[in-house]
Amino acid sequence: MSKHIAVLVTDMVEEIELTDPVKAYKEAGHTVDIISNEGNRTINGKNGDEIQADRGIDEVNANDYDALLVPGGFSPDLLRINPKNSEFAKAFLQGNKPVFSICHGPQFLVNTDLLKGRELTSFVSVRKDLENAGATVKDEEVVVGNLVTSRTPDDLSCIQPRIAKTFGKIICRS
Repeated sequence: MSKHIAVLVTDMVEEIELTDPVKAYKEAGHTVDIISNEGNRTINGKNGDEIQADRGIDEVNANDYDALLVPGGFSPDLLRINPKNSEFAKAFLQGNKPVFSICHGPQFLVNTDLLKGRELTSFVSVRKDLENAGATVKDEEVVVGNLVTSRTPDDLSCIQPRIAKTFGKIICRS
């Protein structure tokens, strides 16, 4: 069954944490919307790649999506500036919809105020922020709890099968 996946991102995203999962989702027949602060704009990746946003945060409703992906890089910190981004992500967590977050991505999720009691992982530099938000942080490639999280781009091959299991269809990269 095809899913509709929201990818919340802005400038300075770690490109591979966006492009690899999106490619896998699309190859598996899912629909993906890249959502940024403004729709129809070019997002400048951390390594110089340009990515086209499909929609702006003002144009979307979490009820229209089955899952959320928050890639890392510096994008998660920049997403925190606009409270509409946090409200969008909060709706997924409150609705028990899958949320996948890579590397620095969980740093953004702190702003939802919904990490208390959740198990997750992240890049080492944001782990203290997550602990201060009440999360139980583990140093593992992938942590599957209330969220599906991974530490770095090196863990992409590990998180993809977990995402696939959530959707009931293999969409991992090789």
